[in-house]
Amino acid sequence: MTRTKKTAIRARSGRLVALGALGLATVTLAATPAFAKGSVDISAQRTAHVGETYRVTGHGIDDAAPYLRACLENRSSAETWQQISCGSGVTAGAEAQDVTQIKAAHTGIVEYRAVVYGLTSPTGRHPVRERTSDTATVSVR
Repeated sequence: MTRTKKTAIRARSGRLVALGALGLATVTLAATPAFAKGSVDISAQRTAHVGETYRVTGHGIDDAAPYLRACLENRSSAETWQQISCGSGVTAGAEAQDVTQIKAAHTGIVEYRAVVYGLTSPTGRHPVRERTSDTATVSVR
């Protein structure tokens, strides 16, 4: 084989490798799912006394649904999560918020979390859980 043929074969194989890598990257990017952006936070004071009223606030944002609603949940000890209140529905892009006043009834540890639900209308009857916050713990003494 002559020197010119070897150079031409190397150039052609290099182009084929580059084209194959580009095709593989295109297929990989097309198959990768898109992720919605958003966040959810909760805040509550750390300690309270029996009989004292304290505030728990949850707020969040998500771009996965046309309408959002933020709700607050709580649990004591090993119980399951109980929904205690929900805010009103807002359009996507706006911040969903729920603020509630809790009166400490008995001693112990109470955990709270905020949940953002996606809705198809402002009064949607079939909410879809989009995001859940970390827990906020209140020690009632």
